[in-house]
Amino acid sequence: MTTLSSLSSHIPSTQPQWVKRFAKFGLAAKGVVYCLVGILAFMAAFEIGGRSERNLNKQGIFRFILEQPFGQILLALVAIGLVCYALWRLTQAFLDNENKGTDAKGIGRRVGYAFSGLVYGFLAYGSFRMVLGSQASQGGDTRQTLVRELLQKPFGQWLVGLIGLSIIGVGLYQIYRALSGKYLKNVQTSSIKTELKEMIIRSGKLGYIARGVVWGIIGYLFIKAAMAANASEAGGSSHAFAFLEKSSYGSYLLGAVAVGLFCYGVFMFVRARYEVINTSN
Repeated sequence: MTTLSSLSSHIPSTQPQWVKRFAKFGLAAKGVVYCLVGILAFMAAFEIGGRSERNLNKQGIFRFILEQPFGQILLALVAIGLVCYALWRLTQAFLDNENKGTDAKGIGRRVGYAFSGLVYGFLAYGSFRMVLGSQASQGGDTRQTLVRELLQKPFGQWLVGLIGLSIIGVGLYQIYRALSGKYLKNVQTSSIKTELKEMIIRSGKLGYIARGVVWGIIGYLFIKAAMAANASEAGGSSHAFAFLEKSSYGSYLLGAVAVGLFCYGVFMFVRARYEVINTSN
């Protein structure tokens, strides 16, 4: 049976500097995206500059970058960074340079790396299309399309519900990483200046909690779509922000999550600078 390990034996060994540079550039690009998500979500929460939470998905962020001076160049750099991030995650999955192994836990982590690599690869593809002038990404929410397709299958509602539970699980894991301190596992905190260390550690914790909250809401929306057999109930980050905005004290809740996502973006820059990138396999 084909396994991740057998696949990795057919892939050439990576050069350490290649892996490190791609990882660091990719983390920095991810930091840019999340900082912008946080800023724009905060503006939407308090109606600053006429911003709305409706377009606060990744494609909306790419469109925002494109509208800035030298937007095509800036978006191209972000897209290249996302490609680097995707390749780094795929390298972790197939070359196992994190030494996760081939037991159930290790395979689970490596499948997670592969999924992350594919997601960011698609994001990079979409951003490159926007750089080249394509606006095809405006054609609807891909999650709703997925749910609509699944609901037409046998046991479709159950499948959508299981996906929702899985997404909530990812969100809870993000919060667990924050509260347990595991998000600092590979970060050389001893190299961070003492006067900045506490602030950076807190920003990372807040960032992972905020990201977990968003994942949890997205999962809840999937479950809601499954129960109602209505694909329009599902959605991504922009729908999660809209859900927060409509709740009691919605502006403050969305504002708090926005600050957390900005902190997550900042922590990606910290990871790019201080994370130990494993390159052995």
